[in-house]
Amino acid sequence: MPKNGFTTTIIHSDRRSNDEYGAIHVPMHTSVEYAFSDSRELAAVFQGKPGFTYARQGTPTTAALEAKLTQMEEGAGTVTFATGMAALTATFFSLLKMGDHLICSQHIFGNTNSLLGTLAGLGVDISFVDATDAANVRNAWRPQTRMVFTETLANPGTQVADLQGIGDFCGEKNLVYVIDGTLTSPILFKGRNVGASLVVNALSKHVGGHGNALGGAVTDTGLYDWADYPNIAEPYRKGKSTSWGLTQIKKKGLRDMGGTLSSDAAHRHATGAETLALRMHRICDNALSLADHLSALPKVAKVYYPGLDSHAQHERATSLFGGRYGGLMGIELAGDIDVFEFLNRLQVLVLATHLGDNRTLVLPVAHTIYYEMGPERRAQMGISDNLLRVSVGIEDIEDLIEDFNQALAHS
Repeated sequence: MPKNGFTTTIIHSDRRSNDEYGAIHVPMHTSVEYAFSDSRELAAVFQGKPGFTYARQGTPTTAALEAKLTQMEEGAGTVTFATGMAALTATFFSLLKMGDHLICSQHIFGNTNSLLGTLAGLGVDISFVDATDAANVRNAWRPQTRMVFTETLANPGTQVADLQGIGDFCGEKNLVYVIDGTLTSPILFKGRNVGASLVVNALSKHVGGHGNALGGAVTDTGLYDWADYPNIAEPYRKGKSTSWGLTQIKKKGLRDMGGTLSSDAAHRHATGAETLALRMHRICDNALSLADHLSALPKVAKVYYPGLDSHAQHERATSLFGGRYGGLMGIELAGDIDVFEFLNRLQVLVLATHLGDNRTLVLPVAHTIYYEMGPERRAQMGISDNLLRVSVGIEDIEDLIEDFNQALAHS
């Protein structure tokens, strides 16, 4: 069969898996336990043969979604989790030990920053660097360094990491390179193209897209050989060494930590993924038009969006993301505007804390998702009290522009 395009492949993924009765969607398998007619077969699955024993470690429905995600990332395998944070937790806690060193972008999601604080409390040394320049990653390296982590697109400042430069360095030092691709999704960027070892996606964002299910995933690109990685436990050093890391993440993250994705949520993400390309293209087009419009208004002090020529990493984003720039932007209102009064005047945009939805969502950054960091850390990150985070949706662009116009007119 000839290789199909992205959307064709995903739409027909379930049908081509020879599901029972010719179903075009893998059904929701809700059974917790799975019976065997042969005790030897039961033992074989426990010892590593593909199969299902207990729903905490996956179901046929989650497996079908994992196959889709592997296709989307052009990877070697995927494990799904209950949330994106569960996916990150499983990755860090499964692969790092006390005394290890992690190099991390300083421009990361607030909850991820909190998670890394917990990890540091358990003895993992973490260096936060400006990942927009790979030289900063290189300068932070030490013999104990095991992993480098960054996001493709920072939230909410929209900084674009030097993904290729970091990948080249990780290849030189044989470091595990973990990329959170949530804000770009596999339709704009694939981590394997810059040498990533693992790619994390919060499925509740663009992949699912409809704001109706939580979920996360870790995809192994197949590029990293885990044979020389010191933290792989002996029971998982079986079969091809390129699969050992994902096996350990699955065993620790699902069996031990219990961060399991439900079959219901997996089914929702699998069907949502079918329209990812269509939704993402519309979102990107809307976001660029909105950013262009807002950047010309006197009551808007600054627009942070990689699609603008004024963005510090505009050329890099164009090269990495194929001329589309995602749906996230930061909008800093003029200092004399009451940010809360402005937000309360909006009629189309939704005041909500989420990203990658069909609807356009907005919130005040300093007062919500970055409140716990305190004013000093926010100042270091360039987060002012009048900074808004906007996750652009698929509405008619004229309605989004008019909603901003009318709210600003009374501010």
